[in-house]
Amino acid sequence: MNETLTRALSGFLYVSLLIASLLNQHAFIVLFFVFGFICLMEFCKLIQLKSIVPYIIFIVLYFIFGYWQLVLKSDKGLDEATQILQVITLFVQLLLIKDLFSEKTIPLFSSKRYIITTFYLSSGFVFLVLIANHNETFTPVYVLGSFILVWVNDTFAYLVGKNFGKQKLFPSISPKKTVEGFLGGLFFACIASYFIYIFTDQTLTFTHWLILSVIISVFGTLGDLIESKFKRQAKVKDSGVIMPGHGGLMDRFDSMIFAAPFIYLFLRMLNYVS
Repeated sequence: MNETLTRALSGFLYVSLLIASLLNQHAFIVLFFVFGFICLMEFCKLIQLKSIVPYIIFIVLYFIFGYWQLVLKSDKGLDEATQILQVITLFVQLLLIKDLFSEKTIPLFSSKRYIITTFYLSSGFVFLVLIANHNETFTPVYVLGSFILVWVNDTFAYLVGKNFGKQKLFPSISPKKTVEGFLGGLFFACIASYFIYIFTDQTLTFTHWLILSVIISVFGTLGDLIESKFKRQAKVKDSGVIMPGHGGLMDRFDSMIFAAPFIYLFLRMLNYVS
């Protein structure tokens, strides 16, 4: 089969499943659990972590912070725990950003592998689910809008970078990424935020979506670069082979799982302000 057609079909299947799951909270919880589990498998292979502990931690975190609050509608005692999880997650992510700016490889001693799988990947999926539970009601438009912003940013970062890119963004990690591409992706994501505002229920204002477009473009790009550094250390091109023409599922989620805690933080801040 033609490589372009294969890539298009696998991409269409992925997007279709994702959008279809947003129609029902149970389907959403199940599908993103499967997505998260597959991503965890791919990531553990990347960092050479052969243990069932990260999978147990993922199941526990996903059930307690995701399923318990979204489906069972219970947050008794969990709000404080969620805030603690968020603080630790953001701290670990800031350390990963620091490692990104270092020319050295990311140190992967045993304890750090468990910390990264827990507070980078597993908690990333937890906050992705919690975004859909903003204001304690199933609101899939926040997740869909966030994914659209990721896709717009990635697409136009590639197109602008390919046609106009000259200055490399992180040549040692991702030689094809350029400053012009990053700015192009950010620009078109900001434009897309207006249309998301127009075609949604407008529970968020245009300014809110505009800020989210900046958050997603910046931290999504950082998430992409961080996964690229892990892949470079592992000497592989893709995180897996589950999506023909695209690579692994982690390659599709790297931006979103890194940006998710920051998106959730922004939505929580809106609650405090309003």
